[in-house]
Amino acid sequence: MLSFILRRLLIIIPMALLVVTVTWGLIRIAPGNFYSSEKKLPAAVEANIQKKYGLDKPWYQQYGIMMLNILKLDFGDSLKYQGQSVNEIIRRHLPYSATVGILAYLLALAIGLTAGIIAALKQNSAFDYGSMALAMLGLSLPNFVLGPILVLAFALGLYILPPARWGGISSLILPVITLAAIYMAYIARLTRAGMLEVMRSDYIRTARAKGLDEKTVLLKHGLRGGIIPVVSFTGPALASLLAGTVVVEKVFAIPGLGNIFIQAVLNRDEPLILGIVAFLSILIMIFNLAVDISYGFLDPRIRYE
Repeated sequence: MLSFILRRLLIIIPMALLVVTVTWGLIRIAPGNFYSSEKKLPAAVEANIQKKYGLDKPWYQQYGIMMLNILKLDFGDSLKYQGQSVNEIIRRHLPYSATVGILAYLLALAIGLTAGIIAALKQNSAFDYGSMALAMLGLSLPNFVLGPILVLAFALGLYILPPARWGGISSLILPVITLAAIYMAYIARLTRAGMLEVMRSDYIRTARAKGLDEKTVLLKHGLRGGIIPVVSFTGPALASLLAGTVVVEKVFAIPGLGNIFIQAVLNRDEPLILGIVAFLSILIMIFNLAVDISYGFLDPRIRYE
């Protein structure tokens, strides 16, 4: 297990650098730059700007300087937020995204697992059909539609929750529900499918034949194998939630990473774009590693060398 973890950790660095390289290339291919405006700058002014930021150097020198800085975990200063480093901006805005993301995933996990398990145990019942219909609705309803609906209903209609601001528990309720809805639906469907497959397996029949009560069979044997699809889904989903969901942060005016990332793209703020992309890619790979490690604890048949 230890050698497996070390190998995976060593892979994270070159993979993150590859993602950053592709992102850097796409930024350079795209037309325009961070100082572009409707009125063309004088040639002398443009030359001074390029010299200040090293844009007058050949592309391979710019790429080399960028990669050396990233290897030092230094993404430089933002081009639009003068005097602010990329590391500082990420540290400042990550807690907002992380708070909403973690709460949304905990809510999705609690409701999705419960609904999926009950639906599997009561297959073809009214609860099964009803919960899966709601799950399909959750998958079909985008959060940029659900968010405004919740604002209209609970903020502008009933006046019981704030429409868009950051501060206090009440301000978290609508964005957390909006963000959790689609993940709740995914988890419910994955849990139901996983539990149905596991509860029909041979080792579950053996456990029942040994005289174990249904609660022990479900919790000790069935649930460990049934939630493996949910665990697989958790890695990239949780990383995405922690990094911020752009639409939800825009709708509810949350100053998180998703909001900042969109502004960086619109502003062509290359250091900030690369910093957020690198952070997100590393986060996804770390969570995927955690998911792979958890397989060994959930399924005794899985062993890593």
